[in-house]
Amino acid sequence: MELKIEGLTKKYGEKIALQDFSYTFSSGIYGILGANGAGKSTLMNLITDNVKRNGGKILWDGKEILELGKKFRSVIGYMPQQQGMYGEYSAVGFLRYIASIKEIPHKEANEQIKQLLEVVSLENAAHKKLGGFSGGMRQRVLLAQALLGNPQILILDEPTAGLDPKERLRIRNYISDLAENRIVFLTTHIVSDIESIAGEVLLMKNGRLITHGSPADLIAEVNGNNLEDVYMTFLGAE
Repeated sequence: MELKIEGLTKKYGEKIALQDFSYTFSSGIYGILGANGAGKSTLMNLITDNVKRNGGKILWDGKEILELGKKFRSVIGYMPQQQGMYGEYSAVGFLRYIASIKEIPHKEANEQIKQLLEVVSLENAAHKKLGGFSGGMRQRVLLAQALLGNPQILILDEPTAGLDPKERLRIRNYISDLAENRIVFLTTHIVSDIESIAGEVLLMKNGRLITHGSPADLIAEVNGNNLEDVYMTFLGAE
């Protein structure tokens, strides 16, 4: 399993959103750090083929994703930051709706939904309406829908934003357990989440990859105490 990016570039008019980004990802959790406008969302949108690139390559196991098309998109699970769910749906109903969009066969979808609701500890709320869910419960539903179809690439955008410490820890532990045999992208402003579970951290600024490494190596590089010190050293001027 390998996602290889070579010289990826994206411009919006005269503005360079991503400049010559290159990196090779294999299974594990990758924390993406950077201020607003650093290029994090652009990178994710290019990986999911939601926007057109101006240059570069994205290769999935050696094959260009533009040529793979729908076949590549089927290996991606996406957990958005915004909790845009229909409040009248039950958790089961919402997951069935997403499964239909992903074209997962009905019987297989039902089996996956039952299993995923147990994974995110929502089996007892399976038939309750989403409108009555807490923020943490909604985040867990969003995580479950991202996992439908057993994707090999998982993109998580601010998965613990707005949660209380107990819910944050619970979601963080779920994410940590998911990393085996998957490439997990974690984009967040909560640096402690990344420090706790990411095996590799990428720091981005002005559309460029500034540096990368394990949390421990980056902390040692700046003679810091935690990843906050790393962030402030490389990105604190933003």
